[in-house]
Amino acid sequence: MESRDRLMAQREMLQHNDPAVYCALVGEEEREQKGVELIPSENYTYPEVLAALGSVFTNKYAEGYPGRRYYGGQEYTDQIETLAVERAKQVFRCEHANVQALSGSPMNQAVYMAFLKPGDTVLGMDLSHGGHLTHGAPVSHMGQIYHFVRYRTEPENQGRIDFEQLRQIARETKPKIVLCGYTSYPRDYDYAEFKRVADEVGAITMADISHIGGLVAGGVMRNPFDYGFDIVTTTTHKSLRGPRGGLILCCEPFAKAIDKSVFPGLQGGPHMNTIAAIAVTLGKALQPEFKAYAAQVLHNAQALAHALMTQGAQLVTGGTENHMMVLDTVKSFALDGKVAEQTLDAISITTNKQIIPDDPNPPLRPSGIRLGTPAATTRGMKEAQMQQLAEWMVNALARHQDENYLNILRQQVEELCLDYAVPGLT
Repeated sequence: MESRDRLMAQREMLQHNDPAVYCALVGEEEREQKGVELIPSENYTYPEVLAALGSVFTNKYAEGYPGRRYYGGQEYTDQIETLAVERAKQVFRCEHANVQALSGSPMNQAVYMAFLKPGDTVLGMDLSHGGHLTHGAPVSHMGQIYHFVRYRTEPENQGRIDFEQLRQIARETKPKIVLCGYTSYPRDYDYAEFKRVADEVGAITMADISHIGGLVAGGVMRNPFDYGFDIVTTTTHKSLRGPRGGLILCCEPFAKAIDKSVFPGLQGGPHMNTIAAIAVTLGKALQPEFKAYAAQVLHNAQALAHALMTQGAQLVTGGTENHMMVLDTVKSFALDGKVAEQTLDAISITTNKQIIPDDPNPPLRPSGIRLGTPAATTRGMKEAQMQQLAEWMVNALARHQDENYLNILRQQVEELCLDYAVPGLT
């Protein structure tokens, strides 16, 4: 049976045997096609990735590593994992890659557990200034096991990092790991400065590039390994356009400890269907077309940021150096981030509410929203469409109580989306 016929037969079986799940699936497909996705951590994956995720590799248990499994029948799983590892090393120019991490949180946990004892210190980015939950949030298990100290940005200096202050914190606290990475920081990192600080206090250097992994792979943002970093982690979705998984990349001296920490330390059998999809994703990242895509993501982000600021919107860092931006909705429109998110949902533009540095508001009603361009770029949108989206967003937020006007804008957004297909839905 041809693959497309097989897929149609599987969908018909799902529709017949579980109509509730089928209806939700169709609803999500329609939502994705009709609206514009501007959440910077979301993207549309490749049809080939969807095929791998739904493949027979789902059936196979493969505890261990290629050539060292605890189950038989591993001929093809070994081929797939080895392919993913070799492609990861080539894409990110590193000496070792572990492709088994189930997602972003487990990959970072595996690194901490490989090199830290309970109570050891990690220097990471303050969450309200752009850091991630897995970088030591008090509500996280890792934040309770290890001692996280935090560096901050300088809002008065457009969100730049004061490295003299960071160096002083490192000298005082003697961290075992100096961690740079973010979830809502619209700048690139000065990895050379982080490396100098870490070397001064004898710390391991770790970069979590989950948001910008695709942009690093595409060669349009800095690669931490070029600056002597020891360990780099990244999720495989977001800007890389793959399945939901994680990569732990490192220099050879760290490889054995990381592999042991992932398995058997933290996880059991890897998800071989996901690893197959990661191999596909990394193969795509090696193509010239992906480099052009990564460059367009940055062009679109610059265009969107410029158009928003031109129309009076205030961005936290006064622009962007990557794929994302944080819009201060309180200063710009006297709206909290939750109301802004809901308003844009009403016109079929999806964003997410976001805290800003030193936000006086609570996380569920913060002072901003976060925007990003990877998903819209995947659909083929370019600078002109970013300018149009900025105009619609500013107009919607300025007239957020005018339901009739929002309906008009929603129709215009959905009409635009008709010209830009979602990969895998056509």
